[in-house]
Amino acid sequence: MTHFRWVICALLFTATTINYLDRMVLSLTWSEFIAPEFHWNDNHYGTISACFSIFYAISMLFAGRFVDWIDLKKGFLWAIGIWSVGAIMHASGSIITGWWVGLPDKQALINETNVSVIGQIIMVSVTFFIFSRFVLALGEAAHFPAVIKATAEFFPKKDRAYAQSIANAGTCVGALVAPVSIPVIAYYWGWEMAYIIIGLLGFVWMGFWIFLYHKPDVHPKINKAELAYIQQDMYNEKPDSARKITFGEAFRYKQTWAFAVGRFMTDGVWWFLLYWAPHYLDTNFGLKTSDPQTMIALCVLWTITIFSIYGGYLSSLFIKKGMNPYASRMRAMLIFAFVPLLILLVQPMGAYYNSYWLPIIIIGIVGAAHQSWMANLFTTVSDMCPKSVVATVAGIGGMAGGIGAFLVNKGSGMLFVHAEATNMTYMGFEGKPAGYFVIFTICAFAYIVGWLIMKSLVPKYKTIEI
Repeated sequence: MTHFRWVICALLFTATTINYLDRMVLSLTWSEFIAPEFHWNDNHYGTISACFSIFYAISMLFAGRFVDWIDLKKGFLWAIGIWSVGAIMHASGSIITGWWVGLPDKQALINETNVSVIGQIIMVSVTFFIFSRFVLALGEAAHFPAVIKATAEFFPKKDRAYAQSIANAGTCVGALVAPVSIPVIAYYWGWEMAYIIIGLLGFVWMGFWIFLYHKPDVHPKINKAELAYIQQDMYNEKPDSARKITFGEAFRYKQTWAFAVGRFMTDGVWWFLLYWAPHYLDTNFGLKTSDPQTMIALCVLWTITIFSIYGGYLSSLFIKKGMNPYASRMRAMLIFAFVPLLILLVQPMGAYYNSYWLPIIIIGIVGAAHQSWMANLFTTVSDMCPKSVVATVAGIGGMAGGIGAFLVNKGSGMLFVHAEATNMTYMGFEGKPAGYFVIFTICAFAYIVGWLIMKSLVPKYKTIEI
């Protein structure tokens, strides 16, 4: 038997890595490099991040449908092409803002002291970045529906969660590579080059996808033995399972709502860790993104999350012991749902030891638990949906996750500004550290609540029949 399906899995992993590199450039450049130029505060950054989340959410509703309609190969090419263009667009921020307000260069933007002009700089720059994030979100929204559809095409149910874990590990690797590359590029060549260089990687990936992807049944690199292995679950699907469904039909199924709830409750946790971790180190320990200590700390954090590659394998072990796919996913997810409770220790441990290392390790463990949760959550879609509607349902869930992330990101920015202005207190902490403790408390219980709602909606394994 050939094993070309793992080459496709490697492509999905690489695409996910690039996806997260593109979305992380802002979080690693805004505070030290961009904010002084455009006079941003936490609320401005929170607004931009929140807008990306809501654009991403709305786009995912249609992105999944788009991938099902246009087919996986073309859909993925459109997706990564659009988001790569959106990533590179950010680099024009200084030029566009300077031209609009009538200032000649970057230094003039930084040195401006007139309150009225500063207000214009903030308005124009934030608006431009929101538009750039819209284009980025439009393309990136199709990524995970396409990945879920690809794993459903190339892997039997017993292997899908493990394959999904490998593909999802790209989020961790992207987050790992970002802090040791993006600040360096920004420091030596300007923050604009960070967007350009990372954005170009997507076009390189497109070349590999064009030549390496074909459907399994016509792929020249897949022999009959591997095809039989890939298609071993086909006898369970009814003949009409190739029919596509409308959004209205999709929302009639409790399986759709269960997946959407799972993403709504937990996506915001990951996006908070992703977007605010550098700011957390700055706020609580005074570490800038270009500081070598910050780079090392973030590398340790995201290296820990890579262990999530085994998260999907756990449910595969349950399946081998005779459990049905849905029950195995839910048992694995319940185990991972308790791990985020550790995040309640982040602020107390950091303050008690006056060190960022224990908080970083705990956040890394929580991040690994999240990705393990997601690997199993994603595969509930391919387990319970016919292949023809997988991306559509995945897109609906992605929209719900994006809405949750919007609320967390916007709420975090507003909370941090309020906490600093009022010297807010919470659990013995004051100001922004108190604000972080509030968000960590929400993150700690999100998974358990999400799991309970999912279980109440779909208590037992039941496939969608169309």
